[in-house]
Amino acid sequence: MTIEEEACQRQAKAYDIIRETNLIPIWESIGAEIRQVGSLRMGLLMKHLDIDFHIYSAPINVSQSFAAMAKLAENKRIQRIEYRNLIDTDEQCIEWHAWYLDTDNELWQLDLIHILKSSFYDGYFENIADHIISILTPETKHIILQLKQETPAEEKIMGIEYYKAVLQSGVRTYPELLTWRAQNPVTGIMEW
Repeated sequence: MTIEEEACQRQAKAYDIIRETNLIPIWESIGAEIRQVGSLRMGLLMKHLDIDFHIYSAPINVSQSFAAMAKLAENKRIQRIEYRNLIDTDEQCIEWHAWYLDTDNELWQLDLIHILKSSFYDGYFENIADHIISILTPETKHIILQLKQETPAEEKIMGIEYYKAVLQSGVRTYPELLTWRAQNPVTGIMEW
């Protein structure tokens, strides 16, 4: 199986999880707009099993946000949920993380960021994803998937680091990625 075929299988499973959890209708039921972001949206999901969504409403109602997550928690495959209230920060959001145990006993992380509509980050990461999609080639996609596959499980590298390193700086190997990361340390949200 090629690395691209493996990535396609992972991505198909991710979309099954989205459907099975009823994730999108749950958030729409509280009047929020939900948009997919991250590696799954770009076709770059590989080894790190995460599904990213940004959810927008104005104002952000903490009780409604909790109500949506309570509906999600009714799914017996949801193992754990974390909450962070960042409404009064520059991010203007509630950060939710939920862990879903699939039928193969693999644990998926659902990153659900509830953002104030019309705030600075409204659409920000969607625009980055669109930009990455527009400049990806079959070669650079393969390199990114390969780098993700080679990354040891205990090494935490944000997706945007791979994308910037490969697409902007020409990184092609894992040792080059490590050197690039040492020269470009992440502090907070990495912008592009």
